Amino acid sequence: MIPSRRMALQYVLLFGANGVSLPFAGLWFRAQGFSGAEIGALLAAPMLARVVTGPVLAVWADGFRERRTPIALLGAMAALAYLGAGLTQGVFIQGGLWFLGATAMAAMIPLTDVLNLTAAQRHRFAFASPRGWGSAAFVAANVLMGAILARAAVDWVIVWIVAAGALIAVTAAGLLPPEPVSDAGPSRKRDRYAGIAKLAADPGFMTAIVAIGAVQATHGFYYGFSAIAWKAQGISETMTGLLWAMSVVVEIGFMWVIEPWRRARGIGPWALLMVGGVAAVVRWSLLAVTPPLWALWPLQGLHALTFAATYLGGVEIVERLAPAGQHTAAQTLNSVMASGVLIGLATLSAGPLYDRFGTLGYLSMTGLALVGLIAGWRLKGVLAVS
Repeated sequence: MIPSRRMALQYVLLFGANGVSLPFAGLWFRAQGFSGAEIGALLAAPMLARVVTGPVLAVWADGFRERRTPIALLGAMAALAYLGAGLTQGVFIQGGLWFLGATAMAAMIPLTDVLNLTAAQRHRFAFASPRGWGSAAFVAANVLMGAILARAAVDWVIVWIVAAGALIAVTAAGLLPPEPVSDAGPSRKRDRYAGIAKLAADPGFMTAIVAIGAVQATHGFYYGFSAIAWKAQGISETMTGLLWAMSVVVEIGFMWVIEPWRRARGIGPWALLMVGGVAAVVRWSLLAVTPPLWALWPLQGLHALTFAATYLGGVEIVERLAPAGQHTAAQTLNSVMASGVLIGLATLSAGPLYDRFGTLGYLSMTGLALVGLIAGWRLKGVLAVS
């Protein structure tokens, strides 16, 4: 199997799991009897902890000779932890096991991105192509799980995620490209921590991380409570799956069609980031007023900009600003902020906001998008001299 298809398979399994956990974890937690505040805390905890777990796991991952080895081990860890969460009862034990599973799943994303970047450069294929297959799997998982939950128990959410983690562990170990972490072999752990510290102390790099992370974090309220809000509005689980699928269909279209067009015309990653921020302001402001079903479809279409444009622009910006030999650390810090600290804080606040204000809580995401736009504007000067 050629390297691009191996990477596509990894993204299919990884985002096939996320395609169930992101939209439907809230419903599963609600079925366990947890409140909105508890759900927000359970979903946010692994995100917030990534300020510690992200760098630690990045340094740990760079201690192996091949990039695929830690991905396989994290897949096994995720499967076992989610299995434990499904077999136990109680907010603390289930929350602790969910924390382990979500931490392992989240850590695989930047590791997979770095592996995909290095393999794409070595074997001359487009980074966005395998990643687009992950988005396609996200769509399929949305739709299929929505149909399953319309007829079966919500426990199928956990069954699906456990199976995905186990498959990642098996396929990553034997099928992912055997890209080395470094041609010179693993560096000393102390040097790897020093590299992360140097990046964190770089004002220009951290401006980029905040700009990217703030726009990505605006999805926190949507990920945690859109399914619950739409159900309260009378929208079925099947329709919820289709709405989420719509958002990822346009994401795929962006990655496979718009992204090659953008690169061919020399449009830089900064423009992608700013367009994503403006789209986030529009999307969350309108979702706050509980629009009817027909209006949700074009708003879901904005996901191509709020997520895909921001994600691709962010990966390219971070790759451009990262010093040689620090790409794993740089992409991990990006993921820590975008999918960790900032979205964790957004998700943590989303629970109480939804309990008190309902969909008006989306306006907090509008404010966060404006923060990202301000940081993004300051980032323009940093990129001009990089």
